[in-house]
Amino acid sequence: MTDSAKRHFLFVSTDGLHVDPAWRILREGHEVRYCIENPAEADIGDGFVPKVDDWREHVDWADIIVFDDVLGQGEKAHALRQQGKAVIGGTPYTDQLEDDRSFGQEELKKAGINILPYREFTDFDEAIAHVRANPRRYVIKPSGEAQNIKRLLFVGMEEDGSDVARVLEAYKRVWSDTIKVFQLQHKVTGVEVAVGGFFNGREFMDPININFEHKKLLPGNVGPATGEMGTSMFWSGPNRLYRETLAKLAPKLAGEGFVGYMDLNCIVNSHGIYPLEFTSRFGYPTIQIQSDGLAMPLADFFHQMATGGPAKFKVKRGFQVGVRLVVPPYPFKDKETFESYSKGAAIVFKRPMTEGVHIHDVKRVNDEWLVTGGAGLALVVSGSGSTMREAQKQAYARIQNILIPNMYFRDDIGDRWIDDSDRLHTWGYLREN
Repeated sequence: MTDSAKRHFLFVSTDGLHVDPAWRILREGHEVRYCIENPAEADIGDGFVPKVDDWREHVDWADIIVFDDVLGQGEKAHALRQQGKAVIGGTPYTDQLEDDRSFGQEELKKAGINILPYREFTDFDEAIAHVRANPRRYVIKPSGEAQNIKRLLFVGMEEDGSDVARVLEAYKRVWSDTIKVFQLQHKVTGVEVAVGGFFNGREFMDPININFEHKKLLPGNVGPATGEMGTSMFWSGPNRLYRETLAKLAPKLAGEGFVGYMDLNCIVNSHGIYPLEFTSRFGYPTIQIQSDGLAMPLADFFHQMATGGPAKFKVKRGFQVGVRLVVPPYPFKDKETFESYSKGAAIVFKRPMTEGVHIHDVKRVNDEWLVTGGAGLALVVSGSGSTMREAQKQAYARIQNILIPNMYFRDDIGDRWIDDSDRLHTWGYLREN
């Protein structure tokens, strides 16, 4: 790459979430500066990417600015776009789609998209009374910052809602200071699948992404809910799932000038599509896995998206699987456990390898990779293949080359596809135009 082809990328991160894309673009030959706003996470990425303390001082230097989260980042991104900067990031509106569950559901309804019945509460006693008066299966969904505590989401199993009522009683005693607003949403059965698309300020780019999140900690989809343990995915032309969901939001997003990734997690069955929640930003580990599914440099793709370039981009055929490698105390927050078992844990490769290996909360000291941060997130390891089984095989073969003390991961990422694909095809949701 010639110097004239180099671009300047400024990454602005709340907690060090998108250090891996920054590292990838640096390796592609571009200049990168990376800022983490939370001082407690400030050493994530040390030794991998150049760091800056105050991103605002580097705005004029940057050709493209990339924000990594909601929680107020959309306001910053929108303001910079108004100044003529090329920015990947949300707007106050798109942040609210994710941060405020009820707002997101109402916006779906306005766009003519079916939603599940729900009710929002600020009082636990009122919610408990509602369940007892209207017995059925419910899902408890905290809103705002409390939704980031994944273990607080509870999926009821009892037909009379008695388990939900008991959990609400417990939350009232223990979590009332944290959970200020929450939803009770009707539960339905079906296939959980997400449809995502990159938006260039005018329209969704082609292809779209169909992905399957694996939220539970343990194989077999059991154990506590986590932020994510792994994802399987593939690229698709516009299909029925997209046309009946994201496509209907495109006019509003264009009016907002949104630039970035929009993902809608859904439950689908033979009766219809029921969106559950928005991710109005890059997903993690979604973006790491997607970057391996591109058939073009990530820097070129980001530039194309941020500058309103062509809506078509190049991807690999087949499937991608990504697996999170984690250490204690993940998925819980426990500083003492992290410092005792995981802080500074060495990441060792039996043989040198970087392909398919994506850093998370990691730093490099004297050319050694060490776990840092505080959440217990170490790496994402991905694989690609013409079938889901081939992608799985490559990802797990790569994991066998990695040693981290006290590491754990799910060994079944992608297994759902065998059953889910039959049902999704039978119901016609993956049929392209």
